[in-house]
Amino acid sequence: MKKSDLSHIFKSRIFGIFLAFLLLCAVIGITEYFIKDLPVFFKTANLMNILLQVSINAIMAVGMTFIIITAGIDLSVGSVLALCNVVLGITMLQFAPESGILQLGFGILAALIAGGGIGYLNGAVSVKWQIPPFIVTLGTLGVARGLGLWLIDSQTKNLIGQVTPAFSFIGNGVVLGIPFPVIIALLTIILGHIVLTYTLFGKHITAIGSNENAARLCGIRVGYNKIWVYILGGLLVAVAAVIQTSRLGSANPTIGQGFELYAIAAVIIGGTNLMGGEGSILGTLVGALIIGVLNNGLTLMNIPDEIKQIIIGLVIIFAVMIDRMRQKK
Repeated sequence: MKKSDLSHIFKSRIFGIFLAFLLLCAVIGITEYFIKDLPVFFKTANLMNILLQVSINAIMAVGMTFIIITAGIDLSVGSVLALCNVVLGITMLQFAPESGILQLGFGILAALIAGGGIGYLNGAVSVKWQIPPFIVTLGTLGVARGLGLWLIDSQTKNLIGQVTPAFSFIGNGVVLGIPFPVIIALLTIILGHIVLTYTLFGKHITAIGSNENAARLCGIRVGYNKIWVYILGGLLVAVAAVIQTSRLGSANPTIGQGFELYAIAAVIIGGTNLMGGEGSILGTLVGALIIGVLNNGLTLMNIPDEIKQIIIGLVIIFAVMIDRMRQKK
């Protein structure tokens, strides 16, 4: 590797974010060591637990990265996750557990259709009617949550013992010592990075976020690409919902509240520009890890949930302030 390449790596935003992540781990580990008799932060079991907790947010944040790069936003992901959870659950309950792959396949397909459908609605309404994505997704946040509550009569339905055992493996299985949801998240991140960095679609959405009018003049189908970005975001929320439903073992229309905050936070902390045109899937991964480590560390130190929310909110504001200062510089 050339000296100039190394210099570029050390000056990159991702490297700086990664250093911040390592510093956060060190601070939490040292603090826990001095205030607790039996520190567990750096134990293998706890690190795996962090990765497991991060996996769902990381999957949703990949889709959110594509959306924010186009200068959009999606406030509906938490409610869409709940809707996909309900659609998945009630679809699977229409089949006997003995049907196995049939029950699993139709359930996952239904969840993907629900997630992709809401994503299409977000993108199409925003593009066709030229309504800001903030307003559109704020509306579908209520629509998706209400649909989920209506479809299941505002009740929670237990799936344990009523669905194929293969479904439980998705959220609780382990492969070579690695939780299966972590493997799904890693594959999603790798594919997301490839699509964003090396494909024409990735280059087009970056161009759209940088300068939409210029992209249109260059022949890029702006509306078409924007709609597909929101569809992709909805599909990834559905994937996260499948994992979450498998872990919970139930269809619950109230889950996912506040998940949009964590997904957006991971993207912003990871260095994606809120104004669009710049972003990185790898940066989003580090952002999701920072949130996961922060959540885990504060929990280990018995910090109340309301204080945790305040701290994470301040971290988001701080990340945006740093991004603004960097752009002005």
